Amino acid sequence: MRVVLLLVAVCFALGMVQKAPCFADSWNDGQARYTAMCYSDLPYLYTGRGFAEQAWPYDGDEAVRERYEVMEYPVATSYLVYGVSVLTHLVAGPDDPAARADRPVDDLAPPAVLDREVRAFVVVNALVLALLTLGAAAFLVGVNPRRPWDAAAFAVSPALALTGLVNWDLLAVVLVAGALWAFARDRPVLTGILVGAGVAAKLYPLFLLGAVLVICVRRRAWSDLAGCFLAALLTWVVLNLPAALSSREAWGVFWSFNADRGPDLGSLWLVWDQATGATTSPETVNRVSLVLFALWCVGVLLVGLRAPSEPRMAQLAFLVVAGFLLVNKVYSPQYVLWLLPLAVLARPRWRDLLVWQAGEVLYFACVWWYLAGILEAGSGDESPFYWVAILVRVGCQLWLVAVVTRDVLRPEHDPVDRPDRGPLVPRPAARVT
Repeated sequence: MRVVLLLVAVCFALGMVQKAPCFADSWNDGQARYTAMCYSDLPYLYTGRGFAEQAWPYDGDEAVRERYEVMEYPVATSYLVYGVSVLTHLVAGPDDPAARADRPVDDLAPPAVLDREVRAFVVVNALVLALLTLGAAAFLVGVNPRRPWDAAAFAVSPALALTGLVNWDLLAVVLVAGALWAFARDRPVLTGILVGAGVAAKLYPLFLLGAVLVICVRRRAWSDLAGCFLAALLTWVVLNLPAALSSREAWGVFWSFNADRGPDLGSLWLVWDQATGATTSPETVNRVSLVLFALWCVGVLLVGLRAPSEPRMAQLAFLVVAGFLLVNKVYSPQYVLWLLPLAVLARPRWRDLLVWQAGEVLYFACVWWYLAGILEAGSGDESPFYWVAILVRVGCQLWLVAVVTRDVLRPEHDPVDRPDRGPLVPRPAARVT
């Protein structure tokens, strides 16, 4: 445990160093954030969403909403960012943040003062996210006591170093790692609680319930299945209540924002539109993506039920989440973190994990160079090399999907010699003498 935590601390620190060029100028250089590949959403939301004024993310006040956009993230992420902004104001903020409400948004404070606050906000976020990453590594070490070193692949991941500070996805990552740990400790209700909290931070932890469903169907453990699902639902509702009660309209922005979004960065949909000159509507993308993902889930269900021995939760969850990302209309560079804790347990072999992450590292560089205009073709505005980077990333991910699927259907190839003991494991009946 101590070695893995040390490794992940060093890895995360390297990620902080990688963001240093942007930190030095408070992310004010619009071109350097792409050419130096140090872009992060963290600094821009401090002023862009009202945290410089200590505005509650779900404030329904018309004056606040006229000044600032609503947070387009799920509620738990918004709560985290708001809490970090409170800490930032204690460290480097003004004495009375509310006094800024009388000033124009573009002139809340002298540039030097606001830049200092933005850097402090990023530092506090980095420390909080570092603690969450340490927690995720600790959970992964404990999932399978016979194979604690599988977590080392998470601890030294290049993807973790490069993308850990792009957004707040590590909040969902630690909750997913906790759910895997709880599942391995025969705690279905705790598993559901952590999944529900994860869904309140990002949508994708919901798909872990698909893995639980497959295992429950194989074991016919209906009561534990119901307990896990009910705990997840109640946790999600409880966490969403404060936001919904504050402003139902503001709470619903996350859902409407994603529904109205068209083909975006990293997706195969974007490659199709740019390569063919088509303009696929958000409604078409939503419908087709939903159908494709439903078919993918049916395929994972059949693979899980037809497997000769019980699949492991990490294997099934990895397959479902990977399918969601492949057909989704946006595939941001930091979404690799969604797969990372699942992948290192689903296929704990360095070769396959490095093949997959090589594609992610290539894409990480190319997406920023694409946004900087560096990858534009000399004969026009298109960027075919960016399309290649997307296809390489998808190909590397499909490689890992294929290997994990083979491990499920042919368990003799699975590096883990037997399924992890999870909840719902039938207990031996008492002997009557």
